[in-house]
Amino acid sequence: MQYARWPFYTLIGILFLTGLIMSVYRHITYQVPFLPGETLTTWSIEARVEFTADNGPVKVKLTRPYNQQGFARLAESSASSGYGVAYLDDDNVLEWTIRQAQGEQTLFYRVDFLDDQMQNDLVTEAAHIQPTSLAEPYLTAAEQIHQQLLAISADSISYAQQLFKLLTAEENTQQNLALLRDAESNQAKLAVTLLNHAGIAASIIHAVKLEDGRRRQALIPLIKVWDKQNSSAIFNPSSGKRGKPQDMLLWQQNDQPMLEVMGGYDSNVSFSIIRHQESIASAIKAQQNVQQSLVNFSIHSLPLEEQALFKTILLLPVGALMVCILRILVGLRTSGTFMPVLIALAFIQTSLLTGLVGFTLIVFTGLLLRSYLSHLNLLLVARISAVIISVIAIITLFSLLSYQIGLSEGLKVTFFPMIILSWTIERMSVLWEEEGAKEVVIQGGGSLLTAVIAYLAMTNEFIRHLTFNFLGVQLILLAAILALGNYTGYRLFELARFKSLVEKYAGKSI
Repeated sequence: MQYARWPFYTLIGILFLTGLIMSVYRHITYQVPFLPGETLTTWSIEARVEFTADNGPVKVKLTRPYNQQGFARLAESSASSGYGVAYLDDDNVLEWTIRQAQGEQTLFYRVDFLDDQMQNDLVTEAAHIQPTSLAEPYLTAAEQIHQQLLAISADSISYAQQLFKLLTAEENTQQNLALLRDAESNQAKLAVTLLNHAGIAASIIHAVKLEDGRRRQALIPLIKVWDKQNSSAIFNPSSGKRGKPQDMLLWQQNDQPMLEVMGGYDSNVSFSIIRHQESIASAIKAQQNVQQSLVNFSIHSLPLEEQALFKTILLLPVGALMVCILRILVGLRTSGTFMPVLIALAFIQTSLLTGLVGFTLIVFTGLLLRSYLSHLNLLLVARISAVIISVIAIITLFSLLSYQIGLSEGLKVTFFPMIILSWTIERMSVLWEEEGAKEVVIQGGGSLLTAVIAYLAMTNEFIRHLTFNFLGVQLILLAAILALGNYTGYRLFELARFKSLVEKYAGKSI
């Protein structure tokens, strides 16, 4: 080993040890497990409230969720620069106040729930019937529907079940229902109106769908129906199914507004969701540790919307390491250096099989169009621009065709990076002209194989858990990539290339 290489190897050792120490310290001190299956699941949900203030006093009220079937609330917090914060437990409302505010305002509320199927602490809301005032001819239409459902139901819950069956029927030619839909297009509001008209207590509640890494999500409306014994049932107005889905958490269970802004306008609220695998003690401790130390430096202090974004970004070094291993050690040839990593990211969004089929069809069709463009002798910038537009047209055409024939998976091809696909088509087309179809197949196949291997590594639950919860792993990955960059030995594919020389001088085959 040459003396001039010592600083390089020292740097690799420092990066590796620093990342290892940071990870071990976080594991021991903050009880973050190395294995994703060691602990229970907690969901962090962040509500982002945005509005424009009127240059005066502002009061904002946001409905808060509480313990419910299957979920136990662990902790809650808010971020609002300059605002006073009050948690009103009687109304389950969070209130922000400030004496004067002007311009665009952004407030955050975060709540952590433990996914606990043994949780039965339910809050019973009072049942009541909203007054309805239907004018003719809608009143007659509602009454005829009421008489129809009354004959095939036994109580309030079964009445509601039959109503949602009627509302969600794929082919419904009933004129009374069509007339009522002309007056009220919102199916949830129409269902509540018809139930209240029938003397059944019902109201719209809202839930958030628990899906890891989702950002800027809106609440999903559900219908809660009570019977005369004050027991209740929940229905999904879009599907008609009874019962709260397991992947939904009820956020608003009463008739009070979801968001009230006094002293502002253009208000809206959106939600971001992150799933954590940690112990209850660790989750509570994380909420109490507002000041993060340098060794515990973590993205968990960021808003959930940014956390969801980083959860995917932090997987890129894993894909880069896979590319380094396959190109430096194995000798696999690809079209572009890190294009397979971006394709692997698209596979994460589309699923592997859909991604492979979509990528192959788009590139093949793009090559046919590119072969036509090559006969026009266009300048490079104009030719690439034409390829980009062609790729967009191809993706649009495939999406429309998939939708028309009922293949919803085909709509996911929009997740492919269009600029990268355009450069891939351009590179393969030039390669075809210079090296022939064989080289295109070799590099294209190498790119797909690399993308598949990178996808499998990036979607591994253990790897996703480590990269998101231990930032020290990024330093370990960097050390490994730097070490691979110093490799000067034979690649795996070169063993076959130099097989004859080995047999000649070594006297034996490999």
